[in-house]
Amino acid sequence: MGARLFKHIHPYEPFLLSRATKLIVGTLPPPRFTTGKLKPQDVDFCYGSCNGMLWPILDQIFDLGLKYETTSEAVEQRKRFLIEKKIGVCDIVQSAEREKIDASDLGMQNVVLRDLVGYLKKYPNIETLLFTGGNSKNGPEYFFRRQLKEHGLKLEVVSNEVPRIHQLKLPVTSDGIEKSRIVRTVSLIAPSGAANRAVGSLQAYKDLKSKNPEFNTLDFRVMQYREFF
Repeated sequence: MGARLFKHIHPYEPFLLSRATKLIVGTLPPPRFTTGKLKPQDVDFCYGSCNGMLWPILDQIFDLGLKYETTSEAVEQRKRFLIEKKIGVCDIVQSAEREKIDASDLGMQNVVLRDLVGYLKKYPNIETLLFTGGNSKNGPEYFFRRQLKEHGLKLEVVSNEVPRIHQLKLPVTSDGIEKSRIVRTVSLIAPSGAANRAVGSLQAYKDLKSKNPEFNTLDFRVMQYREFF
C-alpha cells in the first residue's frame, strides 16, 4: 500500500464569469486554503496567500489600500475591485492529489480540470485570459493547451517576447452562421516567490537592475502586469 494522497480541492468557485472581460487563470491556492488552516495575513479568497504577490502587485498598480488579514473586509475589498474592473478569476484546476503537501504545480497528480473552453463558449464577454505562469508542465497555460487539443483547437503566437501572447480562434455559431471569436491569452510571470529566479534570469530585468540597484522582482512584475490589467 502506498502512502495516502492528500486530496487538494479548489476552495473557491470561479468568480464573475458572466460579466468579466478578463479572466485570471491559475492552478490551485496552497493546500492550507483547502484545509482551512489559514495564516493571520492570509485572505480567504482567490490569490489570498500571504506569500503570493498578485494582490500586492495590483495594490501597487491601482493604489487600492488593501488589507492583508483573514477578515471579510479584506475579501470585500478584492471583490469590489474585480467587479469594478470586470476581471474574473477562474483557476483551471478543480482538484488534484499530492504525495507531498505543498503548493508546487509539478507535485499535482490525478488532476481534474475545470472546463475552461466550455466557459469561454458560454460567456462571450470574456476577451482575455491572464495566465499566472507560462507553459511549464502543470501550469495553467499547459493545462489549457491540453484542453484545446481535445477540442481540436490551438493557440497561435501573437508575440514571443515575455510575457508571451497568443490568440485562440474559438468557433461560434450565430444565427446559424459559423464564425470565430478571438480570445487573447497572456502568460504573465507567476506571482509567486518560486518564480523569482526566473525573473532574475531575464535580460530585461538585468538591464533595469543595472540602471537602478533598488529595482526588484516585484517592481518588474508591477511593470509587466500594469500593461494587461
